[in-house]
Parts: sequence; C-alpha cells; structure tokens
Amino acid sequence: MIHLPITNASERTFKADPDNAPVTDLREELFQLEREGELEVIRVPDNHVELMTKYGRMKKIPIDKTWHHKSCGQCGHIPGYSTSIFWLNRQFGLDYYDPTDQTSCTSWNYYASATSNPEAQAAVAVRNFAAAAEVGYFPLIHCGTSFGHYKEVRHALVHQHDLRRKVKKIMERLGKKLVIPEEIVHYSEWVLAMKDRIAERQVIDMSNITATVHPACHYHKLIEEDAIYDSEIYGAQRTAIVTGTLQALGINVGDYSSWYDCCGFGFRHILVSRDFSRSFSVQRKIEVMKEEVNPDVTVTHDTGCVTTLDQSQFAARAHDRNVGIPVMADSQMAALAMGAHPYKVLQLHWHNTDNKPFLRKLGFDVEKVWAEFQEEVDKIKSGEKEFMTWEDADKNLKK
Repeated sequence: MIHLPITNASERTFKADPDNAPVTDLREELFQLEREGELEVIRVPDNHVELMTKYGRMKKIPIDKTWHHKSCGQCGHIPGYSTSIFWLNRQFGLDYYDPTDQTSCTSWNYYASATSNPEAQAAVAVRNFAAAAEVGYFPLIHCGTSFGHYKEVRHALVHQHDLRRKVKKIMERLGKKLVIPEEIVHYSEWVLAMKDRIAERQVIDMSNITATVHPACHYHKLIEEDAIYDSEIYGAQRTAIVTGTLQALGINVGDYSSWYDCCGFGFRHILVSRDFSRSFSVQRKIEVMKEEVNPDVTVTHDTGCVTTLDQSQFAARAHDRNVGIPVMADSQMAALAMGAHPYKVLQLHWHNTDNKPFLRKLGFDVEKVWAEFQEEVDKIKSGEKEFMTWEDADKNLKK
C-alpha cells in the first residue's frame, strides 16, 4: 500500500502549465472554424485585462465596450445586484451597452430537466451573441448560470458540425449570423479585473469586516478550465473569483469546510423539493459558516446563490437555527466600498436577512440612508417624478 503525505490546501500550490493541460484551448478550434467559414468570432475589445485560468491559459477580460446580458433572477429578485454592476461602469466612465433586445437564456429549462432540443438551446445563446455583435459590443454575462450554460453551448457548437448546421439555419431565418465570442466572460471576472481601480476609489473602510465566500457551481464546475485562478489565493487550489476582490478591499476572508458545496439551489431541487434546498442551504452552508467563522457577511456571484443563501434563512429562524448572515454579491460589495447608496443603488431592502448590523459596522447611519431612499419613493408616489435617475442615486454619494 502506498502512503501519500496529506497536506492542507493552504500549504499546497498548484503550478499551472498550459502546455500540459488536460484540455485543449477552445479558442484555437474556434478560430480554425472561422477560417473555414463555419462561423464568425466576436473578438475581445483591445481594452482588456488578461487573467489566469485553472490550467494556466490567459483569459481576456474586456474592460469596456461590454454588452450586458442581464439575469432574469437578478432583475426579478435582487435588482441591486445588476444596478451595482451598472453603477460601477458609470463611476469609471466606461462605455457599456444595456440592451433592450436581449432574451433570457435557456438554463432554467436545461438544468431543471425540462430541456428542449439542443439546437433551440444553442440558437437562443447565439441570437444574444449576434445582438451584441450587431452593435459592436462584447457580451458580459451577469448570471453565473447563463455563463455556465453558454460555455457548454459554445463547447457543443465548436465540436458538433450537425448542431452548427441546424443553428445556422435558424439564424438565417432570423436574419442573423452564427457568431460566437472569443471568450465567455462573467461579470465577476470583470469586477476582479477592476479590483485595484475599485480599491483606489474606496471610501468605506472594510478592514474590520470578515466575510465568507461561496464560489458558484455554475462558474467553476462547468467547463472548469475556463474559471479564473491565482497562485496567491489558496495556492490556486480554488477559484480566485470574489476572494481576490474582497481581499483588495481589505476584507478578511474566512475559510470554512463546506466551501465546495452547492448553495442549495440545485435548480431542479428548488423546483421540486424546495424544503430540501432550504435545509441544505442552512445546514450545509449558513450554519457551517456561522460555527466556523461567524462572518459579518457572505459574498457570492450568482443569482441563484445570493437568492438561496439569503432567502432560505427566514424559515430557519422559525426553527431557531443558527442563522443570520447577510448575503451580498461581489458587485454590491465593490459598489458599497466606493460609497454607493445602500438602498438607492444596492437596493438592500430586497434582501431578506437583516443587513442593518453589517451596515452600521461600516459606519452607516441606517435610519438616515433609509430616509434618503424613502424621500425618492415618496416623490414617485406623489407623481412628482416617474422614476429615480442615476443622478438621484448619486445625490447622497458617500465620499
């Protein structure tokens, strides 16, 4: 029997070697198909940053000229998630495009076992890619689930000629081309690429904050070679996403034993066995974080993860479980660090778990910032204004 030494992840370093990676660089095959006339590739804009992926390949992350593929779950359940991303882009004066012709992705069907045929799945993705290409912008995916699904769609289109043929016919009927991005980029990769610039503009001291991180399954477990890693973060044993951003903001990131577990959403599970999802979220994630770290906040980067970790705690409170951790997205944390309004921009009133103690620990007068938000709401109610503008959102910007 061979006895191998066992070391902790924090004591190991994974040395990425792209030349000996277990998978090929999909971009090479993508460009070859373009040369053969099979499809067109949307190039990453010149203004980009390169970050290392799991096996050492450098991934291009666009800084501007981004076409924002919004998340149905974010817009419907946690709108401050998306507005924080847009707010950050506006603060840096970046050129971005908020499309009105984007359709939802098909991930709900696919991952919830109610899928349609593969060509319909792929055609929806390509239609969105084509919409971005037509206006000269590069797709930036807000939802981790859409991100994972689109990576799988791209992989299938590159390797399956018959699927490409069927999707191309669908695109022809829509008057669009079969186009595929050079990279599939998630917004949290953009946040990570911007972390130093965000830290330079930081006005809220977060050095007294401890956070736990939940890395989204659809980000780092699907087409895993495409996720961002860094030898300075857990020795490249885990994705650097979220953790790298929080550390740049001076936040202490606490480790916990069930970090790899699903948030509990599980897609099919949340639809057919919601009690199981909520129980898993509480007992395998939230309570473990509380017992092992007791953080001020837990931060993640996917629609379903924020929703499940946050909303599952209300039922657990009724059973006197050890819960009570506010849940936020990395975009919200970054915006908050730069002085964004907790309610006008982050829209934390949409979150279920009490986040007021967290805000007070950061020095916010919660009653005051809530009154500022309520003032805007009253003006809309009275008919004085139709909606709140970006200028209204920045009126009480903390500096």
